[in-house]
Amino acid sequence: MSRIMGYELRVERPAPLAFAELANVLGRAGFEFRGSQEKGEVLARHGDGVHAVAVWDGKLSGAPGSDWQVAQLARVSALLGARLVGEDGEQYAIRDGLVEQLNGSTAYEFGKIDEILAAGPSVWSQ
Repeated sequence: MSRIMGYELRVERPAPLAFAELANVLGRAGFEFRGSQEKGEVLARHGDGVHAVAVWDGKLSGAPGSDWQVAQLARVSALLGARLVGEDGEQYAIRDGLVEQLNGSTAYEFGKIDEILAAGPSVWSQ
């Protein structure tokens, strides 16, 4: 998975996440999984390509390099009833059709989820 952002986002929830639950949710939502119960990657399709959005190693995390990857991680988190949390404690969520970063009472909008997903995994410029 790309580490362009250099910043890890973690999927967190009160109850531990079992691989069987992860596989069930991913399959129903159209995501793919490559690897084993111990370690692997969560993949999402865009056009003819398949792109990594998260890493599984007993927990789920990702280091997005695009708004599309953030949106996909936020989708997975929501489907699992979890929070998507950054290294500094900020949260990422989908609210009212928008992908947002929430930090205290401040919200930064990445954009509309449908538009971000349609645009695909364009890598952020450095």
